[in-house]
Amino acid sequence: MDPGGAGGGRVAAGLRAYGLIAAMWIRSTMAYRASFAMTTFASFAVTVLDFVAILMMFSRVDALGGWSLPEIALLYGLCGVSFGLADLGIGSVERLGVRVRDGTLDTLLVRPAPVLAQLAADRFALRRLGRVTQGALVLGYGLAAVDVAWTAAKVLVVVLALVGGGAVFCAVFVAGAAFQFVAQDASEVQNAFTYGGATLLQYPPTVFAQEMVRAVTFVLPLAFVNWIPAAYVLGRPLPLDLPVWTAFASPLAGAVCCALSGLAWRAGLRSYRSTGS
Repeated sequence: MDPGGAGGGRVAAGLRAYGLIAAMWIRSTMAYRASFAMTTFASFAVTVLDFVAILMMFSRVDALGGWSLPEIALLYGLCGVSFGLADLGIGSVERLGVRVRDGTLDTLLVRPAPVLAQLAADRFALRRLGRVTQGALVLGYGLAAVDVAWTAAKVLVVVLALVGGGAVFCAVFVAGAAFQFVAQDASEVQNAFTYGGATLLQYPPTVFAQEMVRAVTFVLPLAFVNWIPAAYVLGRPLPLDLPVWTAFASPLAGAVCCALSGLAWRAGLRSYRSTGS
């Protein structure tokens, strides 16, 4: 079954299937509330260590690549919330390679629901809210601590960055899953772009070579998650001297990435050959 159909009915069916499957896993999770609380706290604590590493750096320096701690916190928070929401909503697609290898993907193909929706909702992990919460706390600190004259445009840029950033990471997850149709044991390759990309964005663009900045702006547009919007909010020059309007373009970047990842997913699904074929 092709999950990428353009019809509104297919989209509605996908969302309904996703909601039903996710709700089932949430009910299963909440049946063991103590376990849920512990795993959510563990997820929160593990991600806290990432920011602790940054705090340790600032115990020795006053700035990192010319960026202060509150400014780094803004970068970290924008990335953390965007990635956390994408990981919560669609992170389960990274298990596609396992399903291809053991043949369980075939069971999704025969069900009357889009495969991508089923795969994204499979084993829906509510504990991933710990990552979102940690990112939101750091973002709150960054927004409160930076020396910024807030305007309606800057508030809008922050909101658009969260929406667009989440869409960009969702697209990366789906594109990585599509790649696993070809290279079945490629989850670590996918993680290099998802988790690795999130780690990269926790630091300012000024600490990276220009070639890297260009790559994450024009090839895999992760820069629209936080580098470009944060630079606008802080009154800094945008990376690569981009025009000011690009600070508002995070949702556009996310939409383009989602469209391309959708094409990759459909191509990968069409190329799939069942374990029985």
